[in-house]
Amino acid sequence: MTDIEAEFVEIGGLRAFLARPLGGSSGGMLLLPMITGINHQVREYAEDIADTGVTAVVWDPWHGHSADDTPREKLVEWMGELQDDTVLAESNTLLEHAFGELGLSKMGVIGWCLGGRLALILGGGDPRLSNVVAYHPSLFVPAPPNHTVDAVESASRITAPVMILHAGADTVMSPATFGELQSALQNRTAGASIVSVFPGAEHAFSSRARHTNPINADAYALSWPQVLRFLGDTVLGS
Repeated sequence: MTDIEAEFVEIGGLRAFLARPLGGSSGGMLLLPMITGINHQVREYAEDIADTGVTAVVWDPWHGHSADDTPREKLVEWMGELQDDTVLAESNTLLEHAFGELGLSKMGVIGWCLGGRLALILGGGDPRLSNVVAYHPSLFVPAPPNHTVDAVESASRITAPVMILHAGADTVMSPATFGELQSALQNRTAGASIVSVFPGAEHAFSSRARHTNPINADAYALSWPQVLRFLGDTVLGS
């Protein structure tokens, strides 16, 4: 176990959550949450990552609100207004801080649900990233009006290793879209593709609220340690 520090911080005018080993580290991850924002479980994700020796910087999609204090109906409304270009700009602000003020030499990105889609988009446009991890990414067809960037096409341009954790019973990303995503990743000329499928697991199976279904709980229990090892291998390795 690693001694860590964790707190909300302000980075370039943006609220974020920072969890890191005491004394710092050489590698880090940008975390893009699901609809919940930086709620209790997302903070636990960050602390789990920091406990492995990797710095975690969490983007705040709702600028101070989360599922801890905001009704889901309001979060859904905000999700429909979230613009891709805004997310990319805010993510870049956090990455610049990580590479600059935090002195990290490697950064990756991990996202869940809406954040999983955004991780694919960010990864396709930023060759500095050392990995891209997407937990059950929310790829809708047809795309909502605020989804102006094609996540599958973006995935085809990622040069870093990619890990996808796919819910076998996902009702958000269709089997056809999942097939297109796999094809986009596997036809890249650089970057390993690790795609794990969890049969019977539902969309957002990583969320504790879904763990009354033992299939979801088992999928998360199996996947999370694998993800943590992948993060360490890609942002702390030589």
